[in-house]
Amino acid sequence: MATADDLKFQEFDDAANLLAANPDATTISIDEPVEIPKNQHSRLQEPGREEDDELLGTDDSDKTELLAGQKKSAPFWTFEYYQTFFDVDTYQVLDRIKGSVFPVPGKNFVRLYIRSNPDLYGPFWICATLVFTIAVSGNLSNFFIHLGKPTYHYVPEFRKVSIAATTIYAYAWLVPLALWGFLMWRNSKVMNIVSYSFLEIVCVYGYSLFIYIPTAILWIIPQKVVRWVLVVFSLCLSGSVLVMTFWPAVRDDNRRIAVATVATILLLHALLAVGCLAYFFDAPELDIPAPVTPAHNGTTVITKSH
Repeated sequence: MATADDLKFQEFDDAANLLAANPDATTISIDEPVEIPKNQHSRLQEPGREEDDELLGTDDSDKTELLAGQKKSAPFWTFEYYQTFFDVDTYQVLDRIKGSVFPVPGKNFVRLYIRSNPDLYGPFWICATLVFTIAVSGNLSNFFIHLGKPTYHYVPEFRKVSIAATTIYAYAWLVPLALWGFLMWRNSKVMNIVSYSFLEIVCVYGYSLFIYIPTAILWIIPQKVVRWVLVVFSLCLSGSVLVMTFWPAVRDDNRRIAVATVATILLLHALLAVGCLAYFFDAPELDIPAPVTPAHNGTTVITKSH
């Protein structure tokens, strides 16, 4: 039969003997949390670390590299290749829209919002919404201007949809293509020039057009002063996004070339807004023929109203 001494755990006896031999020894309990080294703790709590990672798009670098590798591995003729360009969620799109409407001075729009995951989902639907907004608002503006005239008969102008679509999409694709080619050409001559990808430039231009959607709705107001104030306000917001994005890319180039590049970007952006306002909302009024009224002597009288 086992005695009481045989039931004792040998490990407890060894621990007791060690404590008796060295009373100053420290013990570790399994209930106590493991202490994090100070240098590691300070590294985790380093201020501004997370903000820099978010700004530069370097957080979760392993995941980013994995996604980048998947994008490169898919052939361009497959559906998976184009699916990556629309792989964004609602929160990312809303953040990029907010960044285009409320630009932060000194912050690069590409580095802050686009670089980690450029997309075509937001630019495509922003351009589509802008096309229908301009076409519908232009028809409503024409209707309200002639409202109350007995000789006016409203006829919806569906051709404005195709004209607006051609103008908006041509601007959102051809101008970024020309700018991308120009930056690539200057990058081969000047080493310090930052070169954006074509997808990033398209993304910037697409999101910069969002401010014109509420502006086009307000253009229905039949007051030229109000319309031009809205044009200037929209140009200041969207133009500042383009300037703060592309000026760092060309500022190390020749001074005249850099200024001319930024001025051309702003000029084309202004021509789009002014052209849409002038064609769809401030078009000259045409003479509207009045209906033919028969006279008492058997002849017909045609009147013309302006």
